[in-house]
Amino acid sequence: MNDSPGWTSPGSSPAENPGGGQPGAQWSKQQPPPAVPPQPGPPGAPHPGAPQQGGPYGGGPYGGGPHGPPGPSWGPPPAPKPGVIPLRPIGLGEILDGAVTTMRTYWRPVLGISLVVAAITQTVVVLLSIFLLNDITTASLNADPVTMGGREYTSLMGQSMLASLVLLLVGLIGHAMATALLTPVTSQAVLGRPATVRQAWQSSKPQALRLLALVLLIPLTVMAVFTACLLPGILVALGGSAVGGGLLIFFGIFPAVALAAWIYTRWSLSSPALILEKQPVVRSLTRSGKLVQGSWWRVFGILLLTNLITAFVSFVIAFPFELVGLSMSGVSVGSFLTGEASELGPLYYVLTGIGGMFAATVTLPVNAGVTVLLYIDRRIRREALDLELTRAAGTAPGTGS
Repeated sequence: MNDSPGWTSPGSSPAENPGGGQPGAQWSKQQPPPAVPPQPGPPGAPHPGAPQQGGPYGGGPYGGGPHGPPGPSWGPPPAPKPGVIPLRPIGLGEILDGAVTTMRTYWRPVLGISLVVAAITQTVVVLLSIFLLNDITTASLNADPVTMGGREYTSLMGQSMLASLVLLLVGLIGHAMATALLTPVTSQAVLGRPATVRQAWQSSKPQALRLLALVLLIPLTVMAVFTACLLPGILVALGGSAVGGGLLIFFGIFPAVALAAWIYTRWSLSSPALILEKQPVVRSLTRSGKLVQGSWWRVFGILLLTNLITAFVSFVIAFPFELVGLSMSGVSVGSFLTGEASELGPLYYVLTGIGGMFAATVTLPVNAGVTVLLYIDRRIRREALDLELTRAAGTAPGTGS
């Protein structure tokens, strides 16, 4: 492993000694004393073949016991931990703990990057909400499918869905930006090395255009899946049959969600592959699919749990700003939830944008950290990347650490 975050070439095994032993390994200079043949004792003494309390391996100086110090452990040594995770296959708890520890230990670059990305993203969301999407949002809140015609209501819901997709796309781009900049920081945190914002930018900058293409390709693919599954219902609804179209849309949601989840999980590790391995877009997607193969449910479960945790934390942080924004706009929570709210003013969007910025500053590092550590875990399990990381961290035998 070199100093760049690319580590080993994709798919290669970093093991250099197929025999399993370390090159040039020597026997320890301190060896247990030779065994002493048992001597017959007086009547009533233990059988010569029975374990001796003070014998070389039965409880004496080398075996541990009541008459001597504890003996050495004959099991495998613990995995080295130069940074935020041990260099071995890790579980869910260690992945989450590693992401949080990275945020605590490297709080200057991590929170600095997250705050800048969150501020840019929320500024774009607030401006879009005030000048482009406010009328659509207010109309959709006050829409009544009974009094409105089927075509008019379907058109309004389509516009509302399109507005939501625009905001979602902005959020995805912000998440990808944070992941790109935080990936080098997390990779250095695994090795226990210092990391700065400048280093993160220099590592991510050459891949910026590829990352942007990757960010656009994944949601566009998911949108294409949803469109293909929901299009029959939408066409029927636009043709005048709101009930039939609604039923087709309802039953089309299930395969759309299932396919979208499968695609999202299979490609979830493509951003770290693109940044750390300097892969092109298509090969990054293929690389992610190979790493996820055979462990789709585990990767899906970890990502789902992480998203649920960060969504809850985001809600707790942003909800007070939401309440203050509604109150200062003269809208009650009840009327907002029931769709009886009047037009939402700019102050509401500004306050919710501030709350969203604080929430994203906290949650973006966790999501990015989990994604990178999950990528590292999959490479450790499939390609023995822990051996390469151990050598790079200087903790392997013969490195002098």
